[in-house]
Amino acid sequence: MKPDHPAHVAPVDAAARKAIAPVICYPVEGLPRPDLTPYLAAREGWVPVSETLVPAREARCFSVPAGHFFRIVSVEGPQVGDLNLWAAGDLRERFYSGKTRALHGTHLSSGDRMWSSFPTLRPMATITDDTLDWYGFDAFGGSVHDVIGTRCDPYTHNLLSDGGQYHHCCHSNLTRALADHTGLSLPEAEPHVHDVLNVFMCTGFTRDTGQYFMKASPVRPGDHLEFFAEIDLIGGLSACPGGDCSSEHSSDAAACHPLLVQVFRPLAPPVGWVGPAVNGYDRSHGR
Repeated sequence: MKPDHPAHVAPVDAAARKAIAPVICYPVEGLPRPDLTPYLAAREGWVPVSETLVPAREARCFSVPAGHFFRIVSVEGPQVGDLNLWAAGDLRERFYSGKTRALHGTHLSSGDRMWSSFPTLRPMATITDDTLDWYGFDAFGGSVHDVIGTRCDPYTHNLLSDGGQYHHCCHSNLTRALADHTGLSLPEAEPHVHDVLNVFMCTGFTRDTGQYFMKASPVRPGDHLEFFAEIDLIGGLSACPGGDCSSEHSSDAAACHPLLVQVFRPLAPPVGWVGPAVNGYDRSHGR
């Protein structure tokens, strides 16, 4: 955090320096925003192919073939979830939350895409429906479905709790789930767990100190966040031990609920849809 009492005196032109207008780091005019009309039309007559119930304070993995839809659904009570995505054929290609944030902003909604890591940097999934899009940004600067937080983890918990050991943080949940799904050992699976899309979580940054905050999620039973799989995916979803994250992370005291993942196969792909190619950079890096 920035100090309340800086150690250095501001220069005489400090006000002018602070008044310089910001510049968007990644102008996205050259990044075509997907037309959701064909995606939404493709849902007509779709067939449910699988359901995965994610128990409270646990995680589960699920598979989604390219060209299918999947939904994360609140089924009992207010609950947030931490989502990882991997390319089904290569776990090294995974969701890149930082680049997704740079391209789409701190909080995602319909029409935004979840981008993969280098060197592929391509859309992994497109958000096609968000029943919480009504929330927008509140008076505190909070909104839902963020890509600014990481995931609750046992290492930070240990650091901040004077050596506490807690095994149902989302990082550990996702590690166990990926190991179970792939047959990897826990040490092999853990490096593949990555920063998340915080589904249903309501977060922002405080205006005075710039600290990451959370508040009670507005999610209700029946709300969902829906995606279209642009490539063959393995998803991992943890039902966070913070419940609706209105009070704390990594807690056995918070009220927690399961989440449901539903996968649907459309009768036909969206009109004009073509699976994304890997990024076109030649990887020569100037040599």
